Amino acid sequence: MSSHTDEPEPSPHEGEHLPSQRDEHSAVPADDPFANPGLPPHEPRRQDIDEQAAKRSERSVSLLFALSTLATVGFIACYVAIPIDKIVYIWPFGHVSGLNFGLGLTLGLALFCIGAGAIHWARTLMSDEEIVEERHAIQAPPEVKAHVLAEFRKGAAESQIGRRRLLRNSMLGALSVVPLAGLVLLRDLGPLPHEKLRHTRWKKGTLIVNESTAQPLRPEDIVVGSLTQARPDGLDPHDENFANEIAKAAVMLVRLQPEDIKDQRSAEWGHEGILCFSKICTHIGCPATLYEQQTHHALCPCHQSTFDLSDGARVLFGPAGHPLPQLRITVNDDGYLEALGDFEEPPGPSFWERG
Repeated sequence: MSSHTDEPEPSPHEGEHLPSQRDEHSAVPADDPFANPGLPPHEPRRQDIDEQAAKRSERSVSLLFALSTLATVGFIACYVAIPIDKIVYIWPFGHVSGLNFGLGLTLGLALFCIGAGAIHWARTLMSDEEIVEERHAIQAPPEVKAHVLAEFRKGAAESQIGRRRLLRNSMLGALSVVPLAGLVLLRDLGPLPHEKLRHTRWKKGTLIVNESTAQPLRPEDIVVGSLTQARPDGLDPHDENFANEIAKAAVMLVRLQPEDIKDQRSAEWGHEGILCFSKICTHIGCPATLYEQQTHHALCPCHQSTFDLSDGARVLFGPAGHPLPQLRITVNDDGYLEALGDFEEPPGPSFWERG
């Protein structure tokens, strides 16, 4: 009786890789039944191999940038030449404002041509080869930073911005001119103030009238410790410019005991303890007419700027930048209070040209 050792029969597929035993360098991962096709081979564009085609693309892009420049000039011309009340018929929109239509059309064309020129430049002349890079940490090591700088320089060279001067110069021209459209629109903020902020309706001989009754004021109408709001005579509340004028000319009168007035110049500008100040806060223009009788302080309710009316209306507290301007007053032959001129300083908030 012979003995023998049982051995497993060889597999019919011995020598072949099973799916779980595939080589790690195999193109198909063990857990992915689909192979990664990768990027397709790069195919050069016509402009990459034909300099004449590249020149045509350069001229096309430059033409778009030139059209943008002309459209910006047209925008400015429309703004200057077309009356604001001009109505025109434009199919299919019907009757529209000629100015708005002209501005919208020219500005839209200017921006479109810049965008279209940039896209055409990128698609026909800049490098279009796709490159895949693995993500890296947010803080790149020095060698990666050096690589990025090298790639940036390479990209700048491949964009051909240094080589194709016509394209570069036309683009710079369009980008330089198109901001003029925005500058022109700033004109709609209104006319320049020039000297308007420095002058009010007050002048020598102007009567001071009560804000509530519109009647001229006499010294005896103002008692010690009181505050009276007033305006210049002749300023009609129904006039279309009333709001603009009263915003500069509104005043308040207080009467103090002469010995309570600390500023000698302020006392000389008043009459028998009656002082006249602009009531327009020098912060943002709110009426600073909350009066505290015992301290002679005027408070602005908007941001709590506080002025000492017994000391030339100097600022005691708050964001106001300078004292309330004082109006020099006297009494005329008829016994009414009147101004001896305009404010020495512009009333109201500070502005750029203020000294």
